[in-house]
Amino acid sequence: MTRSLRLFAVASAIALAFVSVTVVAQSVPELTYDANANILSLPSFGEVAGVATNSRGNVFVYARTGHGVATLGDERTFYHGGSRLFQFDQTGKFVKEIGQGVYAINFAQQVRVDPQDNIWIVDAGSNMIVKFDPDGKLAMLLGRKPESINVRPGPGMPASVPDVEAARGAAPAGGRGGGGGEGGGGRGNAVPGAGIRGDSFNRPSDVTWDRAGNVYVADGYGTNNRIAKFTKDGNFVKSWGQTGSGQGQFQGIRGIATDSAGNIYVADAGNKRIQVFDGEGTFKSQIAGVGTPRAICISGGSTQYLYSSNSNESESMDNGEIYKVQLSGQVVGKFGKAGKLPKEFGMVNAIDCRTENSLWVGEVWNWRAQKLTLK
Repeated sequence: MTRSLRLFAVASAIALAFVSVTVVAQSVPELTYDANANILSLPSFGEVAGVATNSRGNVFVYARTGHGVATLGDERTFYHGGSRLFQFDQTGKFVKEIGQGVYAINFAQQVRVDPQDNIWIVDAGSNMIVKFDPDGKLAMLLGRKPESINVRPGPGMPASVPDVEAARGAAPAGGRGGGGGEGGGGRGNAVPGAGIRGDSFNRPSDVTWDRAGNVYVADGYGTNNRIAKFTKDGNFVKSWGQTGSGQGQFQGIRGIATDSAGNIYVADAGNKRIQVFDGEGTFKSQIAGVGTPRAICISGGSTQYLYSSNSNESESMDNGEIYKVQLSGQVVGKFGKAGKLPKEFGMVNAIDCRTENSLWVGEVWNWRAQKLTLK
């Protein structure tokens, strides 16, 4: 065989091997599961932004239940309402509402329960993270509402008063967002999307903890693209990340989760990947091939799994499935699709996976929480 023919044969073998690997990588098994959307006793929630469970099997739902209200005060405008936090027992019976009338409950983004059964809400309207103890009593605040809430012009109100949407994190033209920063980088920060030190959030999206109780906040639904780390007492430690597509950079952080080893998993939706860091923000690896990750969760148990929703966009019937992934990045399988029927999903914004095969999902589009059981 001539040298050119030998080279051609080697190149062909490499090409065939590559094609084979690519086909295997794209073949994701379909997992079977059951779903129940009728367990919880309330007939309607509005948009379910968050759902979580505690160690006793209680279920917490953080939902967008209507329009917020702006009230003009003597020196500032107060913006409140629009979301509610509900608690249910193990059977789905309504127990109580938590935080009714609380200053920070404006536009629900997420709810999580930590290992000590404390309940944490993430609110994108007030730019705040609120911790309640297991009985629902206020325990800690991270973040702060803007000092000036913008409202729409109306009768008796000058047109120069900016729009109320800025209270939900969108900066008016020529202005500043509701707690993040100028130019996408925080007040005076020249690094795009890096935010500023501390808990000045711009539409935070999620929260998680490590075994030492350190708190990690995904500050990534507004102009910031960073992870902020705090001690268990709420003292700021550090932050990492900025807008971009490189390692340690983000384009729209939608979720965050922690494994038992203290690794931090970040749903980098705009870059279609999940990045993995240690607790100090050092990049370790990334997981691709799961669509556009939105809600993520890491299961309990001796063998942990990552669940990630490839959530459909509003008014879209594309995608919608949830992926089950080993922490190494190997995709185990997927299940579900976009739709309005039981066992279908309408923009999954939250996944709770206290055990490997029992999940709760919160759907913004379908206004419901479904309990899923994988077979």
